[in-house]
Amino acid sequence: MILPNKTTAFFILLVLSSIVNAEQAHLLTLQSALDIAVQDNPSLAQIQARSEAMATIPSQVGSLPDPVISFNALNLPVNSFDTRQENMTQMQGGISQAIPFFGKLALREQAATYQAEAATYDVTEARFRLLRDVKKTWWAHFYLDRALEIIIANQNLLRQFVKIAQTKYEVGEGLQQDVLLAQLELSKLLDTEIRLTGAIYKVKAQLNALLDQAANQALQIPKKTQEDLPTLQAESLLFEQAESYRALLASRRESIHAAQSRLDLAKKDYFPDFKVGAFYGGRNDTLAGQERADFLSLKLSMNIPIFAATKQQKAVTQRSRELMQQRYALQDQWNNVRAEISTAYSEFHQTKNQVVLFKSGIIPQARQTVASMLAGYQVNKVDFLNLVRSQITLYNYETQYWKALTQANQALAQLTAVVGKEEIYE
Repeated sequence: MILPNKTTAFFILLVLSSIVNAEQAHLLTLQSALDIAVQDNPSLAQIQARSEAMATIPSQVGSLPDPVISFNALNLPVNSFDTRQENMTQMQGGISQAIPFFGKLALREQAATYQAEAATYDVTEARFRLLRDVKKTWWAHFYLDRALEIIIANQNLLRQFVKIAQTKYEVGEGLQQDVLLAQLELSKLLDTEIRLTGAIYKVKAQLNALLDQAANQALQIPKKTQEDLPTLQAESLLFEQAESYRALLASRRESIHAAQSRLDLAKKDYFPDFKVGAFYGGRNDTLAGQERADFLSLKLSMNIPIFAATKQQKAVTQRSRELMQQRYALQDQWNNVRAEISTAYSEFHQTKNQVVLFKSGIIPQARQTVASMLAGYQVNKVDFLNLVRSQITLYNYETQYWKALTQANQALAQLTAVVGKEEIYE
């Protein structure tokens, strides 16, 4: 046998270390999934682009209309088209400007500013929703991976049980029905493995979509994660924080302000808008060479709201109802937020208690039961059916533990998104 020298051994260790580090680098941790989603998700980018577009509107609607420059030929004789023939013939140039009634431009800009602020809050709200969806989907993937591991481990155990039952049957100490029972339970686990594998593909496609990746992009979730669950603040404090931090509520408030500005603007439409202009008309000398003075014309016009009963008044009524709609929408949304907080809060504590119970009590006891049953069966003190049932029960408890842990973290993700704040722990 030829032993490798130190240089060769060092090279082998370096290669193995590189392989391990490469595998770890491709692990999709929860934090890395969140970072990728925030950076690449097209839905969030779309809402961000909309917010940036709306931020450009206030200055547009708050500016005066563009002035109008005009060039005219006035009183031009059609028999000769000679500008020197008639005294009133002139070549005119002028400029005019529409001026809305005082305060209208400011109200238009104000309404657009509030809507732009609402769009900014919509980006924050969309970001929290995206983070919630990524967390829930990542944990669903994590749970399915652990459930599949448990299934495979139990398949191996049942195969051992089959061998033990076959051995005992061959020497006349066991029953054929024990072998058939073990094979049946093994087939059930194989069916469960098929269903779990299909579910993993589905949730992987969902997670890839959130990360803006191809649906069949390979993903590798870590096998271990933090299993300790935090202690939440009191439910009443979460209500207070949601009222202050939830972007959706802030967006609704900005929409109310915008609706109020539009109502004030509708009331301003009872007053006329103006249009002013100045025009300079140049005249050529007469045919006889006599010099003629040029003309200066000034113009002031305004619209007259004589159809106020069917136009302006209806507009005020419309804007009033829209304002009421926004206020009701805010109240309805606030009720929904509190209901969502209470639901997620209750679900988190329920599943957290289940996690503690499974981890500290039920699963250790079930494992001891399986070990005791197996030892008893080997000396013919426990029948095979009870042994298999104890192992299946352990498998169910281990699966329920990971499911409860996943549901607790998903409830936590939901609670964070509903409150609109990450720091909700004591």
